[in-house]
Amino acid sequence: MATDDIAAYGAYLMERHASQNTVSSYLRDVTQFSEYLQSSRDCTLRNADSEMVQEYMNWMLGRGKSAASVTRFLASVKSFYKYLISVGVVQENPARSVTSAKVERKFPEILTSKEVELFLEQPQCVDAKGFRDHAMLELLYATGIRVSELISLDLEDLNLAAGFIRCRSKGKERIIPLYHAAIKALQDYVRGVRPQLIASGGEAALFVNMNGERMSRQGFWKIIKHYQEKAGIQKDITPHTLRHSFAVHLLENGADLRSIQEMLGHADISSTQIYTHVVKRQLKDVYQKAHPRA
Repeated sequence: MATDDIAAYGAYLMERHASQNTVSSYLRDVTQFSEYLQSSRDCTLRNADSEMVQEYMNWMLGRGKSAASVTRFLASVKSFYKYLISVGVVQENPARSVTSAKVERKFPEILTSKEVELFLEQPQCVDAKGFRDHAMLELLYATGIRVSELISLDLEDLNLAAGFIRCRSKGKERIIPLYHAAIKALQDYVRGVRPQLIASGGEAALFVNMNGERMSRQGFWKIIKHYQEKAGIQKDITPHTLRHSFAVHLLENGADLRSIQEMLGHADISSTQIYTHVVKRQLKDVYQKAHPRA
């Protein structure tokens, strides 16, 4: 549905004789917003509200996007919803009351090491679902890959003997190492559980749902929310939270920015530098709380 709406919007812009640059940038902005809604909110473009628009703008700033990029996104999404209203698809424009002046630089939510341990302990390895969920969460924190990359992994992308995964995204390939606990969780899942779950012997997907087909973004989002509730963690955990936590914990323990950039698959190191700001902010908080004269 979202793809159809976006395609129809693109055709509308062309009819209005918008420039090719405007069309491509507006469609890219709306498409990326749609992907964010799916992965972080399990929501569609038609059901988005103003809070989600504002949240996404803050998320963009938190990933190092410039104010200009955020302002352009706001123009794109306002135009998109204005079009949807004109064709009777939605009743209100969720971006109408949002202004770029309200955009604040918001740092990504980070889990502490103890919170990560608590979260990863939640899947109980007593049945197929528990083994699968444990392997997925361990892999996500071990590598910091995006949820879209996680569910796109095929069995052949896994090299447990050498201790790494091969991740393909945006036409590029990167190799990311795995720690021992992640390797063990993946071995248990691949050898003892996945063969029972797959719908057919020809299934290439590494992670499948309980029907034996490739895991979806929405399915994985629900898994994350289930274990957050089970762990009793108050922070809002999304698939991206483990990616952010992976990067900050590496940085805190001495990893250099370039290595983290390569593992995360960031095209520009400015996207990775946001994590240095997070670490500095945490140090400042610790200082303020702990120093007797602070």
